[in-house]
Order: sequence, then structure tokens, then C-alpha cells
Amino acid sequence: PPFENNRCDGFLFIFFFLCVWLKMTGLDIEKDQIIEMACLITDSDLNILAEGPNLIIKQPDELLDGMSEWCKEHHGKSGLTQAVRDSKMSLEQAEYEFLSFIRQHTPPGHCPLAGNSVHADKRFLDRFMPQFMYHLHYRIIDVSTIKELCRRWFPEEYKTIPQKKASHRALEDIHESIKELQYYRANIFKSSWAEKCEIIGNGDSNQK
Repeated sequence: PPFENNRCDGFLFIFFFLCVWLKMTGLDIEKDQIIEMACLITDSDLNILAEGPNLIIKQPDELLDGMSEWCKEHHGKSGLTQAVRDSKMSLEQAEYEFLSFIRQHTPPGHCPLAGNSVHADKRFLDRFMPQFMYHLHYRIIDVSTIKELCRRWFPEEYKTIPQKKASHRALEDIHESIKELQYYRANIFKSSWAEKCEIIGNGDSNQK
């Protein structure tokens, strides 16, 4: 049900993640546009609570024809470019549908945006879907940041990170992002108090 929560000492704590993945015609905020968007809502334990729309947004042919070679190749192979040409979905309608979805499942200002390199998605969402972004918490959870820290601080665990299929489609990429974050939670972020104390103790010993 919407607004699942935990109560503690009379206070109401609500913890959600909104995992978002965009596909754009490029990364230039001045000329590029969103062409696909998907989102999932999870609880704080990364269990999927609700799957949102997966929408293909109509864009003009001249914009698609002007994409970089990388975008032309990968969006072409995945079928996304043709799906964008065939779509009837406007950017405004897409924002309305996503906003309706998150309003149904999360209260205003509580749900942070999460995903891989999600700062790039946030730039486009801030510009092209401001009402959608206004509903979210101002913080973001960037899975790619955790990945880079894991690469440097936990090199052995980094070797067994789940491999991605590189489908280059929004919904599949979101599920892989959640799977990756679940891996970090299980293998990097220690859950037991004893493990945390051991890590802190070892850190103090190393400084002596």
C-alpha cells in the first residue's frame, strides 16, 4: 500500500527510493532531449514496491538524425530510435503520468532520486520536468559514486560486482542498477553492530 512506514517514539519515518533511468539524445542540456524514461519505487531495503510507467517520448526526426554516433548506434540497435519516431507521447504528458505515479505512492519531499550517474538525469529532469522534481527530496543517491568508492576501497569486492547486460533501455537498466545497489548493501555496507565496531576498531589501530 502507499506510504508504508515505521513508527518510532511517536515520530513517523518514511523511507523510499525513486530509481529513475532516462535515455536522452545526448548530454547537452541546451540541445538534447529525453526520449525514454522509466522509474521504480523501492523501500529502504531495496524491495520494489511499485513499478512506474516506461514511456517513449516523441521527438522530431531532425533531433534524432543529429544524435552522436554513439547514440545512433546504441539507440538504433535497441530499437529505441524507431520507437521514438513512432511514439505519440509528449514530454508534458510523460511528466503528468510520472508525477501522478509518484504522488500515489510517496508523500511530497520524502523520496530521493536514485540511479547510476543520476546527476545527469537530474539536470534534464530539473529543466524538462520541474513539477516532477519538485515532489522529490532534494538529495540524490548516485550508485556510480558507490561504485567508484568500492573500486578504490574494496578492490576484491569490486571484482564480483554484478555484470550488466548493456541493453541500453530504461527499465532493464533500472533493474540492473537496483541489483548493483543490493550487492553493495550486502557486501560493502556492514549490517551488524559487531562488524561495524570491528571496522572502527581496526581504523583506530591503523592510526596508532
